[in-house]
Amino acid sequence: MPDQSFLARVRRKLPELHPAERRLGELVCDFPGELASYSASELAALAGVSNATVTRFVRRLGYKSYEDARRDARDEASSGSRLYLQHAGQADMADPESYLDSDIRNLRDTIGDVSRDDIDRLAEALLAARKVWCVGYRASNSLATYLQWQLLQAIDDAVPVPGGGQTMGEHVARMTERDVVVLFGLRRRIAGFDELLAAIAATGAEIALITDEGVAANRGAGWHFRCATRSSGPLFSHVSVMALINLITNRTIELAADSGRQRLQSIENYNDLLREL
Repeated sequence: MPDQSFLARVRRKLPELHPAERRLGELVCDFPGELASYSASELAALAGVSNATVTRFVRRLGYKSYEDARRDARDEASSGSRLYLQHAGQADMADPESYLDSDIRNLRDTIGDVSRDDIDRLAEALLAARKVWCVGYRASNSLATYLQWQLLQAIDDAVPVPGGGQTMGEHVARMTERDVVVLFGLRRRIAGFDELLAAIAATGAEIALITDEGVAANRGAGWHFRCATRSSGPLFSHVSVMALINLITNRTIELAADSGRQRLQSIENYNDLLREL
């Protein structure tokens, strides 16, 4: 089973396990973060089984040792699976104050690291670009679309990709050194994300990379904004990403000066004419 993920191994073996091992397997399926975080003795105590049961369990999964299994679990946790954010016996997550506290911390950690110079350089590049590509998959797709929608207040040609049924190859083939690509790489990233980034870089387009805090600083991108996404619940928080988009788009409109104001006025005139607002 060398090509199977840790959780896939557990789910496949679960029906074959003895009762104590199955109880342990069910706990791991519900809360895989426990194995990624705890020692074998701690996990045994949490599941109410013996240390020997833990040892038999990981061997049935095809691992030589508990540490080998935990290494695989940690690798999956770093990939961004929301399952790894849940823990058995976790405190009540319904308290709005806990979400408020984590989101405020995310905002401070993210926006506090953003320099005025970086935002100004990006805004100027966006305004000067032949075309602005807003790229995102999964959760990042809606954020890329939101960025494009806001940029339309100041920029003629901004597009969100990929759309339904499209491949990125169709778009990368049309990118040039006169373009700016805002690439969202928030957890969970697609398997080919690094290849996509390299392909875009090869076109000569300027790249603004927006990722979660778990991605190492990318010196090859023109800009790399790392957003804190911690949450009190099982889902990642994108509050800081929205704040960053707000900062980028507002500054772009400001630097557009007269042309930006004229464009906004034209948009409002057509909104009135078409009775869309």
